[in-house]
Amino acid sequence: MRGGESEYRRTENPVPENRREKHRTATGETAGSATDGEAAKKGSTAMVSMMAADASTTHVTAIGVPRSPKIRRVTVIGTGVIGTSIALGLRQAGVQVALTDRDEISLAQAVRMGAGVPLSPATPAADVVVVATPPSTIAAVLRDAQARGLGAAYTDVASTKAGVVAGAERAGCDFSTYVPGHPMAGRETSGPAAAQKELFAGRPWALCPRAGTPRETVALVTRLVEMCGARVNVLDPGQHDEVVAASSHAPHVVSAALAAHFAGAGAAMLSMVGPGLRDTTRIAAGDPGLWCDILRQNAEPVAAVLEAVARDLAEVAAALRDGGPAAAEVLAGLLTRGNLGRANIAGAGPDAPAGRPLAVVA
Repeated sequence: MRGGESEYRRTENPVPENRREKHRTATGETAGSATDGEAAKKGSTAMVSMMAADASTTHVTAIGVPRSPKIRRVTVIGTGVIGTSIALGLRQAGVQVALTDRDEISLAQAVRMGAGVPLSPATPAADVVVVATPPSTIAAVLRDAQARGLGAAYTDVASTKAGVVAGAERAGCDFSTYVPGHPMAGRETSGPAAAQKELFAGRPWALCPRAGTPRETVALVTRLVEMCGARVNVLDPGQHDEVVAASSHAPHVVSAALAAHFAGAGAAMLSMVGPGLRDTTRIAAGDPGLWCDILRQNAEPVAAVLEAVARDLAEVAAALRDGGPAAAEVLAGLLTRGNLGRANIAGAGPDAPAGRPLAVVA
């Protein structure tokens, strides 16, 4: 199996009593308190009370997140580049990390890198469980992890959200302990060897909590994001998918389409390659299998962006062939809009001003 695809096994009685007791301890419950689900529902009245879109940015603000709780233990399911990078960042912050992956080679490499220790039946319940597997596997892996009582709160890192959330609903996942997430960071290479502990420093990390998610769950996942050095953006799943279609998914396809024209390039052509082409096609080196999964999960928003880009390119190609007086206007129009767009992109990097922060409840 590909590195980063996590193991998961179905069991008829997946949550042993000792695991339940560890979970109660981690969440502050006593032996005679309500069940995990009932306890989670009690906090639902005071959690995210408002999600308001900022008209000038794509940021959405969540109000009502409590003060940051302490995170001592995290379990990461999937030891690809993202899962291992999260684990390395948390280890640097002093968090105990347990790792699991159905690819034993990937898991062993992440352990050797100091990202954590292998998950075992004796591993205590985590404060947060991170599901870092391909988008199409999230629902099944999440449901199994919740059934096994692996932690108090759960999140994922899939780069699509609406389809993942719908799949989790169909699978019967518990949304009282689950906050869908997506760190806007990555590398063109895959596997644990490409992981970096500072990968998320200053990067936006989307969270898509439901309106009924207990505030304690949101606070735990928010704290995990902060400990990785990222900044939280709270978005609706549909809005998230439209944003990443334009900012990540369609650009990958465009980069791949351009790079594909050099698949059979000869020595003369390659001798003239410069940094501009290398920069433009860098992300085309991504894992095709993983990217097929991502693109299919976000098909409609990505297709809409690609169709718009294709219209621009077709218009420019027609103008170049026509060569008439209007050609210069068409070319200048696209290039000028490109200048403006590039200026916006450059101003939206890690060093740019962040959106409004999450409010803190005393």
